[in-house]
Amino acid sequence: MTLPDWNASMIPAQLPRLVTHSGKFHCDEVFGYAVLRLALGLSRPGEDHVLLRTRKPELIESGDIVFDVGSVYDPQAQRFDHHQIGAPQREDGTPYSAAGLLWQVYGARAVAALLPDAAQGFAAAIAEELNEGLVKRIDEIDNGVSMSGPVLRDSLGLAALIGDYNPSWDSDEANGATAGDAAFLRAADFAAGVLALKVEGKRSRMEADARVLAAYQAGPEPRLLVLETGMPWKSAAFAHELPILFCISPASNGNWMIDTMPPEPGSFAQRLPFPEAWAGLQGEALAAVCGVEDAVFVHVRRFVGAAKSREGALAMAMKMLAQAPVESPAEA
Repeated sequence: MTLPDWNASMIPAQLPRLVTHSGKFHCDEVFGYAVLRLALGLSRPGEDHVLLRTRKPELIESGDIVFDVGSVYDPQAQRFDHHQIGAPQREDGTPYSAAGLLWQVYGARAVAALLPDAAQGFAAAIAEELNEGLVKRIDEIDNGVSMSGPVLRDSLGLAALIGDYNPSWDSDEANGATAGDAAFLRAADFAAGVLALKVEGKRSRMEADARVLAAYQAGPEPRLLVLETGMPWKSAAFAHELPILFCISPASNGNWMIDTMPPEPGSFAQRLPFPEAWAGLQGEALAAVCGVEDAVFVHVRRFVGAAKSREGALAMAMKMLAQAPVESPAEA
C-alpha cells in the first residue's frame, strides 16, 4: 500500500490528518504512529484517517496531529516535534523523541486498547513501565544521548530493525513522491506487534503477581506458597519481600513441583535447599528416605523436586519446613 502524493485540496475534510516527515524514517515516528493508531482506534490510512509524510509547510500546518516534524512542541495543539531549540527533556535530562512525546499523551490509551476488559486496571502501570524502559530507549537512540552511559545501537534492537524497513537506495520504493511510504506502514505494523507483545508480557506478569499475593495470603504458612496453576512467582516474592522458602505448583505432566526460593534475583542458590539425603533420588528410593509415598524425584542440585499429587508435594515441603528455622535465611 502506498500513500497518495497529497496536496491540501485533495485531503478528505472528514478524516483526521496525521502528519510526519517524508524521506527516510526512524523508530521514533514509526513507533509514534503505531501508538496513535492504537490510542485513537484507527486502522489504515485512507479508511479512517489520513497519514501525510511530507515536508511541505502548508500540509504540516493542516495536520490535526503533527509529530517529528514542524519544529513545534505543543500538546494542546497536538504538535509533537523535538528538533527545535528548547525541545522538552525528561526529568533526568534525556531529550524526548517524537515517540516519547506522543507516549506522554497517548501511551496509556494505546496500552488500554491492547488489554482485555478485565485487565484495564493495569493500563497505567504498564504504560509507566514502558515509558521508563522501551520508550525511553527509543528517545535515547533517536537523540544519540543517554544519561546512564554510551548509546549502543544493537543491530537486533527495535530501532535498528525498524530502520531496516527503509527501502534500499536502488529499490523502486526509494524514489518518487511516495518514496518509503509503503515501507513505513509495514514498519508501523511491526512496531505495533512489538508493543502488543510487550504489553501482554507485562499484563501477564502483573496478573501473576496479583494471584501470587492472593495465594500467599491464603496459604498454609508464611514460608510456603501454594499455587493451583503454574505461573511466574519469584518477582512478586522479591518485590514484596515475602519469606518464602518453597513454592508448590502443578506441572504439565500431572506432577506437582516443589521449587526452592533463591536468596536474590538471578541467583542459582537457594534460601533452603532440599535435604542432602534426598538429592538425586527418585521414586521408591526417594519415598523410603523422605517418607512421602508418591514422591517422584529431587534434583541432585537440591533446588527442585516433585510428587505425584498436591498432597504429596505439600507433605514433602512441610517435612523440610519442620527442620528449618522459622525465619528465612534471607531475613536472618
